[in-house]
Amino acid sequence: MDLQLTGKTAIVLAASRGLGKAAAMSLAAEGVDLVIGSRNMESLQQTAEQIRSLYGVRVVALAVDLSQAAQAEAFLKEAAGAFGKIDILVNNAGGPPFGKFESFDDQAWYQAFELTLMSAVRFIRLCIPYLRRSGSGRIINITSLSTKTYLENSVLSTSLRLAVTGMAKMLSNELGPDHITVNNVAPGIILTDRIRETLFHDLPAGMTQEQALQRRAGEIPVRRLGTPQELAALITFLASPLAGYITGTTIQVDGGAVKSPF
Repeated sequence: MDLQLTGKTAIVLAASRGLGKAAAMSLAAEGVDLVIGSRNMESLQQTAEQIRSLYGVRVVALAVDLSQAAQAEAFLKEAAGAFGKIDILVNNAGGPPFGKFESFDDQAWYQAFELTLMSAVRFIRLCIPYLRRSGSGRIINITSLSTKTYLENSVLSTSLRLAVTGMAKMLSNELGPDHITVNNVAPGIILTDRIRETLFHDLPAGMTQEQALQRRAGEIPVRRLGTPQELAALITFLASPLAGYITGTTIQVDGGAVKSPF
């Protein structure tokens, strides 16, 4: 299937590893030129070189701390100047720490607020003028399964990613007349470094990491964890002209883990 993405330009954030990297590589495979961002410039440059080598598209790597407003503005200015246009924005910001509600003070909440919600707010606001000119702009937010179901110790992520979800729904209505779609993708248990850190934290005595993975997989209907590439495939489709009638929705990629029919 031709996704009609050749020649488009995308910004992909937190793209040096994990879900962001997988999304960038999937878009590049369809002929999309990229501006990728992350705090870790060394890792980001390696990702950029790998993408260029594999797919022959243009890739610009820019360091950015997504929680800093001034850095977001500087990033966007340079990104827009790189190719003269922006067609696709993939918002991704990793995630705040896990823990019980009472373990987080005001400062932890403010940091999570800046990273998880305000990074999306700022990049969407900065990109809207370019997405309007595109005529088929796409905004895709990587959120979390915590927007669909209960995830233990995820109070920071759940609270602020639900805010992103609500904002996206409102924006889908406001930006629909400009042919800009706004969607969220909610990854379930996908094997990334962050998931490994979560699963392997405080393992019961005598339990190996492999056993921990198997136990978690056993709780999922398809009996396995997902891969970053499986989430990236959905992102790439939503970025394409073929998905022009999908907007204002949150789609989980979770192997059937969410039990609700809605």
